[in-house]
This record gives sequence, C-alpha cells and structure tokens, in this order.
Amino acid sequence: MAKVVVALGGNALGNNPEEQKEIVKKTAKYLVDIVAKGNILIVCHGNGPQVGMINLGFDVASRYDKSIPVMPFPECGSMSQGYIAFHLQQAMQYQLQKRNLKKGVAGIVTQTLVNANDSAFSNPSKPVGPFYKEDEAEFLAKKYNWTVKNDANRGWRRVIASPLPIDIVEKNVIADLVNHGFIVIAAGGGGIPVIKTNAGYQGIDAVIDKDFTSEKLAEILDADQLIILTAVDKVMINYGKPNQKALDKLNSQEIDKYISENQFAAGSMLPKVQAAKKFIESKKGRKAIIANLAQAADAIAGKAGTTFSN
Repeated sequence: MAKVVVALGGNALGNNPEEQKEIVKKTAKYLVDIVAKGNILIVCHGNGPQVGMINLGFDVASRYDKSIPVMPFPECGSMSQGYIAFHLQQAMQYQLQKRNLKKGVAGIVTQTLVNANDSAFSNPSKPVGPFYKEDEAEFLAKKYNWTVKNDANRGWRRVIASPLPIDIVEKNVIADLVNHGFIVIAAGGGGIPVIKTNAGYQGIDAVIDKDFTSEKLAEILDADQLIILTAVDKVMINYGKPNQKALDKLNSQEIDKYISENQFAAGSMLPKVQAAKKFIESKKGRKAIIANLAQAADAIAGKAGTTFSN
C-alpha cells in the first residue's frame, strides 16, 4: 500500500461541462483502479480550459450586459474547482459502489499561498482557455489586452502569471480527511492563488501550475509517490523527431542534462519533469512517475510510465 498523489492532465477532463461528464467516467475508472489495489489516493487536477472558459464567459457577458460583473481569476478558479470536483466525485462514487469499495470522496476548495513578489507576475507564461489560430489569438489579445503565446506547437493560447506555490492553506483539513480514509480531490487547477495580507488571505490573478502544487501537496502529506498522468505513455527526448526516444527511468543528474538541452517544452512536459525532480529530491526513497492516464495502476506498480528516483 502506498500514499499516492495523482496529478491529472487536461486530457482526463475535456473542454466543456458536457464533454467532461463523459470523459471523467473513464478517468474515474482508472483512479479507482488505484484504490482497488489498496493505495491511499489524493487527486489533483488541471483547470486550464475550464478557468479560461469561465473567465471569458463572464467577460463577454459583461460587455453585453453591464449588470453582469467581470469575474476575477481567483473566483473563476474556485468555480472550476467546484464543478470539476462535482463531476469527479460522482464518477468515482459510481465506480466505488460498482466494486463494493466502502470509500467516501471529498472535494475541497483549496487555496494555495504564493509570493506577491514572484517574478512570474512580470512574465505571464501559464496557458489558459482554448487553443486559437495565430491570427485569431492576436485579434483577441488586442481586443481584451491579453498576453498570448504558442503552446508547444499545438496552437495559440492566452497566458497569465504562474507563480510557484509556497504552502497549501487547507493542508490540515486535507490531511485529516486522508487519515480518516477519504479519497480527497484537492488543489484543483494548482489551487486558488492567494497572498497573505494584514487582513488575511487575498486572491490574486494567476494560475499556479497543477504539477508544482501537486508536488507541494505530496510533500506536505508525506506521500510515497507522485503520479503525473498525461496523454503520453512515457517522457521522451527528441520529441517529434526521427530519433525520438521514450525513457523508462530518470534520476536528478539525467533530468538536469535533458533540461539543459531544452528537451522538454515549457508549459507542457517541462513543469511535469521539474515537479517530479523536486519530489524525489525532497526525501530519500520518494518516487515520481509520469505516465498515461489509462496506465495509472500499472505505473504505480512499476509496470508503465517513466519512473523518477535517485
């Protein structure tokens, strides 16, 4: 039995509520496979398309009806956490009941503490919302005062600041639920970014990378494994080239070498690899795995994905 923090990529959720409800049925099956093998499970997830959709929806609506407010990003993040957790909870509860597994599932609205002076605020880099063609992205950037960038050659997207997580505000609540046997869905979308002020915590416009927050939460909960699930079977070097190569294992020295060679795309595989490296270096014996969602249970058993260890 292992305590496992799983970070779900966007492929596990879909791009709109109706699509998401269907996709999470499969996602829930793969997650409950982990529980069925006796592991303790904590689930984190991305929210790039969802938070962008919510923010854009309010923005467009407010332009047509001045009584509708523009919704700040922290509030958009909390909304995305709520409805993503709702869909995951329903789908996982069905799978648990189907297998006669007596487990409760709890979704926690989670705040993540960041540094107000983080350099990320002067260099927006985190993709949110849908993909656009270049000319469409440029038009929207001018219209809405966005920053847009090419996202790993998959298309153009809006980008906003992505500061590093310092702490998880609800960490004690999450730990208590885990210790009482609950499957916990937490830190969705990297958590709602907040800064500490004299008046308490205050939300700030940003999106924290869910891989870094998942790693931070895994450290706090003293997890055995950090599993980052994505759309590819393994980490690759020379990706998309004739000499593309899948990697079975990586240690810190090898990771540093490949990062220096720019083998991993920023905003895509790079933060996953960096989070995995940070986790294995945080305590002796810890292991991180990057794997395909469909192979989650096999990855934990060491039969799939790329394993990170020292």
